[in-house]
Amino acid sequence: MHPPPVPRGRLPGRFAISSIGLIFRALRNPNYAVYVAGNSVSLVGTWMQRIGVGWLTWELTQSGTWLGLVAFADLFPSVFFGPLGGAIADRFDRLRIILTSQILAMLQAATLFVLTATDVINMTLLFILVLINGVVIGFNQPSRLAIISSLVPRQDLSTAVAINSIVFNLARFVGPALAGALIVSGGTGAVFGANAVTFLAFLLALTRIRLPKAEKPEKVEHRRSILGDVADGIRYTARHPGVGPLLLLLSINSITVRPFVELLPGFAADVFERGADGLALMTSVIGGGAIVAGIWLARREGMRGLTMITMWSTLLISISTLAFVASGRFELGLACLAVSGMGLVASGVTTQTLVQTAVDQRMRGRVLSLYGIIFRGGPAAGALAIGTLSDAIGLQLAMGIGAVTGIVAWLWAWRRRGVMVASLEPPGS
Repeated sequence: MHPPPVPRGRLPGRFAISSIGLIFRALRNPNYAVYVAGNSVSLVGTWMQRIGVGWLTWELTQSGTWLGLVAFADLFPSVFFGPLGGAIADRFDRLRIILTSQILAMLQAATLFVLTATDVINMTLLFILVLINGVVIGFNQPSRLAIISSLVPRQDLSTAVAINSIVFNLARFVGPALAGALIVSGGTGAVFGANAVTFLAFLLALTRIRLPKAEKPEKVEHRRSILGDVADGIRYTARHPGVGPLLLLLSINSITVRPFVELLPGFAADVFERGADGLALMTSVIGGGAIVAGIWLARREGMRGLTMITMWSTLLISISTLAFVASGRFELGLACLAVSGMGLVASGVTTQTLVQTAVDQRMRGRVLSLYGIIFRGGPAAGALAIGTLSDAIGLQLAMGIGAVTGIVAWLWAWRRRGVMVASLEPPGS
């Protein structure tokens, strides 16, 4: 008789590594453990501020167009500054870039707190401050994505990316709940003040990370210009048989389906007739579903099967979003959002892991900057377009059109899955 097959991602017998074991193995890397600890606190504040900004925008304007504009200001600067940030991440000390960016973001949150607490805030000031933060994140994100491969060995990279997603979505679960309570008890300004304080934990953690000398970018005398480096990264990505189609699918999905997150304040208030607590619950439910998907992905070793997970999870986002906008009932809508959260994380984690491992390490920062552009810029453009359209035809119909477009894009990518798998998952990976 043949022995039973060994589940993928595990070793036989006494060498089997449990799901929890894989997570702890990644966290045994001291630099990564410190990074996760500080980042966890900071991300809770980030999600608190996102809820605060969205709710304040709706209170001031009652407009889906303004929700889209604010999301655009937050996310779209990555389209312009992300490629520059990627080229800089491949040249200079990524840790220092992150540290500087976090200080600037903390100052932005503190300014937002003062203006809101003194009742000076208006939509113009809010828009400008959100735009400034978007520019900072545009420069910062490529370094934050690329540094993960410097904090863990290659065999722990997939688990580390999944852990980052779990942390991000735990914050998505906890942050909105805290924000809702703070808005009700202390006003929106209290949310911004709390976010400013949470940056201190991440800044402390960053000062304690010590990267190996080999992981720091080497200074080369006769390198091309920054813009030349950016162009090289774009050409490399476009010509890659796996990364190019993968990021194109992510782009379309980010523009047409993903903006439902930025438009949740409108759904909470206008469609479901709920207050800030309803918005916080909707956002938290997305985080809850995302945590489940993140834990499932963290138990996997190797690259085998990640491309197909990306494909199916992308379809899941479109279908669950379509069900959400058609539900009409708050409880059913929450269930759909939980499924969407699972799809968002499964798609995001697997895409980032595939890109991290498939590209030449000399191009990693630049290619990941394109991933960052799509991750932030796509929802920005989509939220602006769908938010504007919603003022004419309603949020539900506008978002439904986006979800159907996402399904059509998935059908295009499905026909190319064989080439993508072959180039993204080499034998033995």
